[in-house]
Amino acid sequence: MTNRLIIAVSKGRILTETLPLLAQAGVVPTESPETSRKLIFDTSVPGVQLLVIRATDVPTFVDNGAADLGVAGKDVLIEYGGDGLYEPLDLRIACCRMALAAPEGFVLDGSRIRVATKYVRIAAAYFAARGIQADFVKLYGSMELAPLVGLADCIVDLVDTGNTLRANGLAELEEIMPISSRLIVNKASMKMKHEQVRGLIDRLSAGVFAE
Repeated sequence: MTNRLIIAVSKGRILTETLPLLAQAGVVPTESPETSRKLIFDTSVPGVQLLVIRATDVPTFVDNGAADLGVAGKDVLIEYGGDGLYEPLDLRIACCRMALAAPEGFVLDGSRIRVATKYVRIAAAYFAARGIQADFVKLYGSMELAPLVGLADCIVDLVDTGNTLRANGLAELEEIMPISSRLIVNKASMKMKHEQVRGLIDRLSAGVFAE
């Protein structure tokens, strides 16, 4: 049991961009996680399994030892908080940015504002650092609608191309931080399975930094 290594990866873009890195590290699922309805997959390495779950659950699984390693966006990790995880490697995948966006003409003038976001921890730190009082409306999707229907003055959300913002009459006002996906490791796994974990980290690192 102690020789088993479980890697948690979230569905969607992160999974798609993680699989080639794992393949370069010699870890290939025995069937496609992108087409199968299964949630746990054996791999080409005996004892190494891939767990495919929701992005927000990856830190929880790793922190609590249900997975030894995981791949999660920096946004998810900041919102999760906690100190039970190592973050040894920026995988440089699923890159985007956290940004403040609002309808054209909106100006931060120091008055109290309402902000729609899924990322309350990040947004609160951003506005606090600027001395702006903000009330937060937590949403999990369709963030761009909030200013259009009067639910909020502005939004804090992930932005890639910005096309969705523009299509809904919003403009990006400021980049809050760049976001990429990180490899995370359970602290106990790092200690108890050090050779296996360290070896995988090194192989993934070689793939990330390969020219």
